Amino acid sequence: MNILITGSEGFIAKNLIELLKRANYTDLFLFHRETTDLELETFIQHSDFIFHLAGVNRPETVNEFYEGNSDLTQKIITLIEKHNRKIPILFTSSTQAVTDNDYGKSKHTAEVFIQNYSHKNDVSTYIYRLPNVFGKWGKPNYNSVISTWCHNITRDLPLQINDPTKTLDLVYIGDVVSHFLHQLHNNSHSCDYYNIQPVYQKSLGEINQLLEQFKISRNNLLIPKVGQGFERALYATYLSYLPENAFSYELKGHKDDRGTFYEILKTVDSGQFSLSTTKPGITRGNHYHNTKNEKFLVVKGEALIELRNIYSDEVIKYYVSDKKIEVVEMIVGYTHNITNIGDEEMILLIWANEVFDPQSPDTNFLAVQ
Repeated sequence: MNILITGSEGFIAKNLIELLKRANYTDLFLFHRETTDLELETFIQHSDFIFHLAGVNRPETVNEFYEGNSDLTQKIITLIEKHNRKIPILFTSSTQAVTDNDYGKSKHTAEVFIQNYSHKNDVSTYIYRLPNVFGKWGKPNYNSVISTWCHNITRDLPLQINDPTKTLDLVYIGDVVSHFLHQLHNNSHSCDYYNIQPVYQKSLGEINQLLEQFKISRNNLLIPKVGQGFERALYATYLSYLPENAFSYELKGHKDDRGTFYEILKTVDSGQFSLSTTKPGITRGNHYHNTKNEKFLVVKGEALIELRNIYSDEVIKYYVSDKKIEVVEMIVGYTHNITNIGDEEMILLIWANEVFDPQSPDTNFLAVQ
């Protein structure tokens, strides 16, 4: 399948092209501002599907709205009909197509051209009136407020918030291009409007608060819930705007004669991850917890983990090393310790099911033996 993509250097197109290539669609004709009319005509003569993503929303003159939206759409349709082609078109319009501004009117006119083309030639078309789209590769101060804010906050630039209660309808770029890819396999005849799901309704204040939490998480190590939904999508977007010299950050740890200890990451409701190093012959621990659970994983070296029910004299021993990736549970009511029995530094990865609270640590010192 030969696929023509207009606006190929834009935010949506970049994400779509990546998805198409990953899905093994490699015969792509890419139309952008530097493409000539002759090249466009050649593309159309050989295309089997058109993703018409090109558009103008921040021009220097009002005429550019119509040139980049409705006029370009009419040019494409004229070339299709000139060569007696019947090419399905997916068109990215805007929710502003129902408004009375020039951008909305130019998009609505383009929609009418596409609908007429569909009815006249009995060919499928798909019109998406997109709300605010956000995600990686968006252009700050152009594509969306989220693009601008992510760019600014990762560079310590101020965010302009006129009304924090204002609510936006938002769709994530990953969901957008997945919908688009689906239409390549839509065998039913269509001339209709389509919506992206899910749509996230978030206030500017909510978005700002999340971005601030993402930013300070490198210092307090507490990451918000970012595993699903809007938070997952926004966090991925936020990270994509980090400057290239800011991909990493140093952890502040604790060092003593036994070795080192670093907190790595704290979560809102699923505990925290930590890492410790221990010198040969050194024992750590000799305490128990009543509610807190820990998981120990030795990723370098050799260790002996000992556990004892506080009401028993029996000591349970686990010999662990980096030769076998094995997690040992620290069971509540069992005092426990870990000793480096190797000849080199031992590195231990630790997960605890709660964030450490120095006011209520649930750590009770008692020797294993």
